Amino acid sequence: MENFWKRAVRETLFAVLMATVFCLFAAALFAVFVRAFAPSDTTIAIIDRIILSAGVFLSSLFFVRRDRALFKGAAAGVLSLLLTTLIFGIIGGFRFSVLWLADLLLSLLFGGFGALLGAKLRKE
Repeated sequence: MENFWKRAVRETLFAVLMATVFCLFAAALFAVFVRAFAPSDTTIAIIDRIILSAGVFLSSLFFVRRDRALFKGAAAGVLSLLLTTLIFGIIGGFRFSVLWLADLLLSLLFGGFGALLGAKLRKE
């Protein structure tokens, strides 16, 4: 049982780290696009949520294994959101809104769904 918890924590934290790296890299690339084309604030907000959701989904899909995948993926999603919010808050200042709750729900769902799909597709 102890081995399960060590592995679960390791998988979850690695998924969090990879999702955060993905979000930082994608946001940096998107910042170049924003600088060049100046899209509307609504477009920026939507693409930010797409980047976050894609990072959480893909990291859970690839890095979370079978046992209790839904819970590990959901935890990875929430922790990824918290870490990216902290990093972006340090960089650009904290701005919380009601949309953060939507981000929380999206991260929870996409993390869990990505982990479940990865567990089903993976032959272990």
